[in-house]
Amino acid sequence: MSTGTGIDYSAWDHVYVSDDEDVTSPYVDTPSLYRMRHRARLERMVEFQQRGEDLENNISECKRLLEAAQGRLKELEDGEKEGEEDEEGQAELKNVQAEVKKLKKDEKSFQKMFEEYQREKKRLPWDVDNISKDGFSKSVLNIKPLTKEETEKEKVEKHKTFVEKYAKEIKHFGMLRRWDDSQKYLLDNPHLVCEETANCLAVICMDFEIDEKHALMEQVAHQTIVMQFILDLARTLKVDARGCFREFFSKIKTADKPYQDAFDQELDMLKERIRRCARARMENTMKELEEEERQKRLGPGGLDPVEVYESLPKEVQKSFDEKNIHLLQEAMSRLDFEEGKYHLRRCIDSGLWVPESREGDDEEEDEEEDDEEEDS
Repeated sequence: MSTGTGIDYSAWDHVYVSDDEDVTSPYVDTPSLYRMRHRARLERMVEFQQRGEDLENNISECKRLLEAAQGRLKELEDGEKEGEEDEEGQAELKNVQAEVKKLKKDEKSFQKMFEEYQREKKRLPWDVDNISKDGFSKSVLNIKPLTKEETEKEKVEKHKTFVEKYAKEIKHFGMLRRWDDSQKYLLDNPHLVCEETANCLAVICMDFEIDEKHALMEQVAHQTIVMQFILDLARTLKVDARGCFREFFSKIKTADKPYQDAFDQELDMLKERIRRCARARMENTMKELEEEERQKRLGPGGLDPVEVYESLPKEVQKSFDEKNIHLLQEAMSRLDFEEGKYHLRRCIDSGLWVPESREGDDEEEDEEEDDEEEDS
């Protein structure tokens, strides 16, 4: 900072670039001594950073346990207000209250230790290892070139060929559970990091859900979202997905709450879509089977005997149940002429009633004509 008397260099008072380290040895030459001093300083730096990370982890874990205990305490207190009182409940309530009190105390203690760590960190002198930092955390060179848009037919053919070739590997990836196992498998099989794998995993989920293998469906759905997140990350960075899946696993294994919540939300939405689509597909399949059965049942006039039977009067239905022709004739005779004619025609068209052959009908007509001639 520039002042009236010159330049203020107080910000550089704690810069430490001396070679005078705590660890010295008169029995080694100068280059080796410098290496020993430098290594000792780096080890102290790593230990200090690890202490800070441990404190942060302890605070996070303490907060998580405190939230769970407070939720349990609220449930017990609500139950006590509603009159659900017993000795066991009272004992558990006291235990939870004591646990909440202890966790709050631990959280304050860890927070105080972390604040002290932060103050100590600010007092640390700068040296050649921490006086500057990299301007960029990564260098991305695998820029994905612009490609010609594929037609729908080409996409379908590409997907079919890919799945036929790598179906076994895709299914194996879908059954992996640990982050490290998934990352290692993709390192050995980088060709699986593509849209075709995500689509194939979704199809496998659907098959498992239709077969009522719900646990397997949820497992493969998890891996489907893993692949989808990798592809989304590649699209965001505009790089080849095979070159950025390591970054996804590094991020998800140390993910903050918003990122983990986004992952879980996408997973829940996928599982719900799969369940909904599976139900719709099974309903369509049942309708198709019912329609096939109906087509097989159709009578000579194109009517369904089941539908015709259900539309008949009760007396006529009873005659068909008992296969009693006399009962059928009596039931028909009690109906109105047009109504009886209507039901009889529908029974014939559906195959419920098979009339006599035309030859017999012709003979009966000839006999009726002869009788009329003799009468005349």
